[in-house]
Parts: sequence; C-alpha cells; structure tokens
Amino acid sequence: MLYGREGEQAAVAGLLDAARAGRSGVLLLRGEAGIGKTALLDDAVARAGEAFRVVRAAGVEYEAELPYAGLSLLLAPGLDRLDALPGPQRRALEAAFGLAEGGAGGGSADGGAGSSGPADRLLVGLATLGLLAELATEQPLLCVLDDVQWLDRASLDALLLAARRLQAEGVALLLAARSHAGAGAGGVGASVERRLGLPELEVTALDQADATRLLTRRAGTELPAAVRDRLLAEAAGNPLALTELPVAAGPQAPAPGGLPLTSRLLIAFHGQVTGLPAATQTLLLVAAAEESGELDVVLPAAAALGVTAEHLAPAEESGLVTVTGDRRIAFRHPLLRSAIVQRAPHHQKSAVHRAVADALPDGDRRTWHLALAATAPDADLADALERAAVRAERGGGRGGAAAYERAARLTPDRDTATRRLVLAAEAATEEGELVRAEALADEAAARTEDTLAHALLDQVRATAHFWRGSHPTAYRLLLDAAGTGIDPVYAARMLFQAFHTAWYAGEEPVVAVLDRLAALPLADGHPLAPLARHLPAAVLPALGRPAEPLPTARETAEAARRAGAESPVDLVQLCGAALILGRDEETAELGAELVAEARAKGTLGVMPTLQFFLAEAELFHGRHRDAEVTATEALTLARDTGQHQWVSQLAALLAHLAALDGRSEQCTELAATALATTGPQTAAPAAGLPWVQWSLALLDLGHGRAGDAADRLHTLTTGPHRHHVSATRAVPDLVEAAVRLGTPDRAAEPYERFARWTAAADRPWAEALRLRCQALLGPDELAEPAYRAALDLHETAHRPFEQARTTLLYGEWLRRTRRRTDARPHLRAALETFDRLAAHPWAARARTELSATGTPAPTPTGTAPQSPLTPQELQIARLAAQGLTNRDIAAQLFLSPRTVAHHLYKAYPKLNITSRTELTTVL
Repeated sequence: MLYGREGEQAAVAGLLDAARAGRSGVLLLRGEAGIGKTALLDDAVARAGEAFRVVRAAGVEYEAELPYAGLSLLLAPGLDRLDALPGPQRRALEAAFGLAEGGAGGGSADGGAGSSGPADRLLVGLATLGLLAELATEQPLLCVLDDVQWLDRASLDALLLAARRLQAEGVALLLAARSHAGAGAGGVGASVERRLGLPELEVTALDQADATRLLTRRAGTELPAAVRDRLLAEAAGNPLALTELPVAAGPQAPAPGGLPLTSRLLIAFHGQVTGLPAATQTLLLVAAAEESGELDVVLPAAAALGVTAEHLAPAEESGLVTVTGDRRIAFRHPLLRSAIVQRAPHHQKSAVHRAVADALPDGDRRTWHLALAATAPDADLADALERAAVRAERGGGRGGAAAYERAARLTPDRDTATRRLVLAAEAATEEGELVRAEALADEAAARTEDTLAHALLDQVRATAHFWRGSHPTAYRLLLDAAGTGIDPVYAARMLFQAFHTAWYAGEEPVVAVLDRLAALPLADGHPLAPLARHLPAAVLPALGRPAEPLPTARETAEAARRAGAESPVDLVQLCGAALILGRDEETAELGAELVAEARAKGTLGVMPTLQFFLAEAELFHGRHRDAEVTATEALTLARDTGQHQWVSQLAALLAHLAALDGRSEQCTELAATALATTGPQTAAPAAGLPWVQWSLALLDLGHGRAGDAADRLHTLTTGPHRHHVSATRAVPDLVEAAVRLGTPDRAAEPYERFARWTAAADRPWAEALRLRCQALLGPDELAEPAYRAALDLHETAHRPFEQARTTLLYGEWLRRTRRRTDARPHLRAALETFDRLAAHPWAARARTELSATGTPAPTPTGTAPQSPLTPQELQIARLAAQGLTNRDIAAQLFLSPRTVAHHLYKAYPKLNITSRTELTTVL
C-alpha cells in the first residue's frame, strides 16, 4: 500500500489509459534516494495487470562501462523479433548487443570523418523504437526502467531517442531517476541531473500524517513516542528511511544525523548485511558485482569462492533479496547493492570480479570484469580491452573512451599505453566529453615526442576549442598540426576540419586553409585527392581569389568514388561547396541522391548535414514546402544524434521559411531556438546566427519594417560572416531595405561584392538579382531596362519567389512613375505567384499595390491542396502515394508502422479524401 501518492498514481494511470487507447506516452519520475520511485513503478506494474505486456530493467551503479548493458536487459524479451526490423537497424542492434558475427559491425574506429558513431547510435535508438512497437502489437506495452541515473550512456541515448519518437504504438514508457545522484561507474548520473526533454514528475517527501502512518505500519504501535518523533524528524518524509531506520535503530532513538540521509541509509543497509553468515555476505557481494543478477553466472562465480546456493537462504529469509521468475537475484533496494560493494575490501572485490569473469563466456562483459579484477599491468588483458573499445565505437560510439583509457592503465609498454591514451582522448571527443578528452590529451602529450601523436592530440584540443566558441584557437591548432610533416592523408583530414573552423573565423583564415589544401601532395589516386582539389576551386572564386577550373560536384563525386571514397560520408561537403558559388542545381541533384543513399545504407549521422544543404537548394529554387519537409526531418535527426551545430542551422533555416509566409511567432521562436543551441560543455556562438539574422530581416522586410531589416542585413553582410551563403544571398534584400529608407549608400559596398560574386557564379538567376539591385539603386532612367533584363533572365531559371519579387518591384516602380496600366499585369502576376507559394506578407504587399492602381485585387486563392498537412504528414502521404507500404515508409522515415498509419488517417480528412488510393490524384 502506498501512502500519500494519489497524485503520482493518477499520472501513471493516465499514462496507462493512453496506452490502452493506442497512444504512446512517457513519464520520468524524479526524486531523492528512497523517496518511493521504485514503489510507484511496482504499483504501475500491478495496475497494468495482465492487460499489458511488461518489460522491466534497472541501471546498476557499479556496472562496468559496457555500452548497451542496460538496454540489452530491457529488450531481451523482444530479441526474437529482430527480423521484423529494417536491415540497418537490425544489424546495428545486433552489433550493439554482441549478437553479430565478430561482436560488432559497421563504422570506422578511427574517430575521423568516416566514423559512424552518431549514425550507429541513431540506428540503435530506432531499433529500440521498432522493438518496443513490435512488443506492443498484440497488447499495450508497459516499459519500466528504474535508476536511470546509473544507466550506461549508450542505453540512455537509445531510450531517449525512442521516447522522443513514440507516438501511436500503445507503449507506456515509465522511468525513474534519482535527483542529485552524481555519476557512478559507467553511469550517467551527472547528465541525468539536467533535464532530458521528457515529461517529468517530481516525487517529493511524505507529509507528516502519511509519514506517521507508514512508520506505524513498519515499526508498530508500541514504538516509544520519543523514538517515533526522532525517526520522523530524521527521515524527513523519506519512505525508505521510515522503513529502514527503525530496523537499524532497534528500540533506541537513532543518533543525531550528522551524515546525509543517503549515507545513513547505506549504514543501515550494511548493518543488516553484517549480521548474516560470512558465506552469505560473499554471495551477496558476487550478486552485487555481477550487473545482471543472473543465477547462471552468480552461482558458478560464488562456487569458485567456496559458496553454494544454500547460502542465499538467509538473505532471502531476511527480505534483502528475492529470486525472480527469470532466475535473477533482485536486491530489495539499489542502496543495499551500493552498501555491499562500497564497504567490501578491495582485495575481496578483485577476487569477486575475477570469479565473475571466469563464470562468463568470452566477450566484453568478461573482459570488463577481468579489468576490474586486475591489480597489475596485463598486456593480454589490455589488448582485449582495446578490442572492446573498438567494438564500443562501432556499436554506437559510447564507452570507447573508458575502455581505451583502462587499457592504457593496464598496458606495460609505455609507447603502446600512450597510443591508447591518444585513442581514449579521440573517443572522448567523439562522445562529447570535452573536459575528459583534454585531460587525456595532456597526459598523453607529456609521455611522447611522436609528431603524429602530438598532431592528433592537437586535433582533439582543437575540437574542444571549436565547440566552446574559440574558433581562432581551434583554427591555429589544426593548421599547425597539419603542417608538422605528417602523412598528407592525416593532414588532409585536419585541413578539412580546419576549413570548417575557419568558416566561422573569417575570410582570411578560409583562404589560408584552402591554399594549404590546394598545395597538399596527395597522390592522384587517393580518395581524398578529388575533394581536396574541388574545395579550393569551389570557394576561392567566391572570395575574389583565383582558382583552378571547377568541375561539377557530380564529376568530383564520381572521381572520388572511383578512388575509394566512402559515400556519402566523404562526399557531403561537395553539396555545401556547390552552394557557395551558386551551383544550387548541383546541390539539389547530388544532395537528393546522397540522402537516399544514406537512408539505404543506414549512414544516418551525416543526414542532417546533407539535408540542410538540400533544403537550402530547395529554398533557393522556390520549393518552399519541399524545403520545410526536408529541414523538419533533418532537425529531428540532428537532435536525436546530438549534432548541436545542425540543430542551430536547421532551426534558423526553418525560421527563414516561416518568415517567407508570415508566421511571425513561429519565426521568432525558431530563431530563438537556433541562437540558444550550443554543444555540451560549450559556449560556442550559434552556428545558425547568419541565417537567423537573414530570417528576422526578411520577416521585417515582408511586414514593411525596412529600418529593422536594413540594420540586421547591414550587420550580416559587412560582418565576419559576410562570406557565408546566407549573407551573400541576403544582399538583394539589404539593397531593397536601404533604398526604401532612402539610404542606398548603406548597401553600396555589399552590392559591389555581390556583383563580383555574380560574375564568378556565372548563373542567369544570380545576374537577374544583380540587375534588380542595379534597378533599385538607380539612376532612375536606367531602372526599366535593368528590370526588363532581370525578368528575361528569370524566365530561364525556375525560381518563382525571386521572379515574383522582381516582378513586384518593377510593378511598384511603374505605379510610382504613374504608369498604372503597365503596372497592373506585373503586380497581378506577382500576386498570383505569392498566393501560390503561400508567401502571405508579399501577397498582401502585391495586393495593396494592385489596389493602388485602381484595380480591385482578387481575393486570396488559398494554398496548394497539401498545405493543411504538417511536414511529417506530407512526407508520409507522398511516400504512400508512390505505393510504399506503411512498413516501408516507417523504415524510410525512422518511425513505427503504427505511427505512419496514425498520420495517414489524420491526413485523409485534411485532404478531403477517404482512402490511400486517392492520394496520387490529390498530391
């Protein structure tokens, strides 16, 4: 029976009711140790009854840093359904759980550009979602996870991703995490202190009345009043304290509480253990050290220490442990496990870990227990632990740093130990543990004079500086590291990363990196050689510098593939580079191809980058709805994979799309998200800042706030980011805003640079924009020829939004020169296009101008048939219209089939249809 938990029970009941109705939900219970979270989980399982399928697991404080240990326990009942998952997801989960041949697969372990850690983590999370959905097919599923603060990081990442994507599967995901836990070995305690982005409910102390009722039930009515009052004061409403402290205190009042409550509870628990026979205490230590509690492992390990199964009986009789139906030893409370392990002598813990290792089959669990048992360097064990680190990286990118570091500590050879410290520093960087990475880098650097090792360690430091916003420092470290005479292949990788850093530092650093890259002596047949030649040729002309002739992005991609480049990972920058010089059509074509390839291969970590570039190209071509669909999916993937830079960039791009159609509130919210998004442990400026400035300025310009628009755009186009794609493309908007204000001089210098850029780009649409700027800037007698020439060029490229903008400006100019009859067809054409594109502010402006010519403006024509759909609904509907099944769509979009069906049924009434067969006609 629970006392004083009516509110929490009601919240859990609501979660279960929703699952019964086919809706998924998540709830995280948070509170101090012993506050009653586990009791609430038990109550939820009881309430679910036989109507639910239940899967349950818990984080273990002293579990080795073995990736996916917690998740493998939770999903064990669903492993017979692996074949129902899409191939890449199934393979990723098999690798993560050590079920694949060789223990793990996929990805590279070098931490370089070919690393697929984020992609594999995403695939494992999607596979987790898929298995939970499969387990919920026959009846609703209750998934219970206790002590989340001690869950290994890889398992937590996968569960959080699945939790964010649960929608219509009938899954109730109920979690509990301790507040103020701190990080245990192999756990994520500190990170769980931060909000996880899940619905949360704080479990607080019992009030005096309920605390008294619980104490009376536990200790009886004969408890002396002084002892009762003292226990109530010491427990402070904590149910576990009210349950356990009376046992420790006996008939006497407890001593004044000089220790924290958790420490007093640990002492109370340990006091109960010390009264047991020595053999029973040993068996409990084995069970506490063995993370899963499996009797098939615990009992053989205990037998090696001279303890038999019969010695478990006293612990069971005292209620300290129980044996579950699946033959596992379950402790009455996690603090009991903690007390047993904490207070055991080191030599005894080492012996227990060795016995557990001997009872386990070959594999990473056995290796970790041997590592915990080791008291001296062991070359063979260190080798095995390094292999475990490689598998950890390939299986999801979590745990590799810890494994490499421990391998280094166990390595007798100094040079090999140093190499492993370098690998640990690189892996910690990949995992986002920047402080740990820098500490490991400093330790390794002090141990070696090897040039390549120091270069790699500087690359680690540079990454940390970059994410903290110290772009000049990161740039200098990478440039220096690449110039130390190391192999050109390593140097090329560093210069590619230096280019990324330099892009945020300014034009001169960009030029310096590209000059170095162009001069790099890479062999013609090396996969990176075509890319190293392409990047300077694509970027330098945009900065007014000479360069070699630029091949198309596809030509370079094909050359790189022939040389053995990894696709799409090595080819992603080709899509971004094409945009710099206005080759948007190349980005649209190659980007769509690489996105499809990434979906098919499961190389999902690169998708947010590819989709950002693709969405830019779709936007520039006036395909605003396509851009929104692409960017919306990419934003979700970027969040799922922790790619904070692309979260910022994609939120800013979506803000731009919101500005185009006048969704002011959504635009400002997305802009705020973009500006607030930085990486973990960092204070880096938001990557999306240039796009945010352009987006907010476009919103101002569309609503007639020319002054605010001009201020934002002048800062953007003359500041340190003026070479960015968004800043370059924003110059025509600055010209328009400055001319409206009567201050065309503010746009003079940016226009001159834009004119040089259009000449280098050599694209008709770019020249059309330059001519539009020229018409606006004057002199007035040359405006009309410039407008007409611009419109002629617009006809050669399908960019409807910009063509309508030019048409509107020409019509406005004609009206101001009292040529109303000539103005009307242009204003009407602009209005029709803006209405079709749902560019509402611009349509309103065209409608006002048309009315001013003396012709009533037509009423709004509405938007395209699919406009009522959300981006996800539209994406699903389009795939369904192509004939894909719900399962096929789910595999492509990383959802569950039931969620796909749910969105389709929501889309039908919005499209005024009743069946799937009508989608092709409507869309």
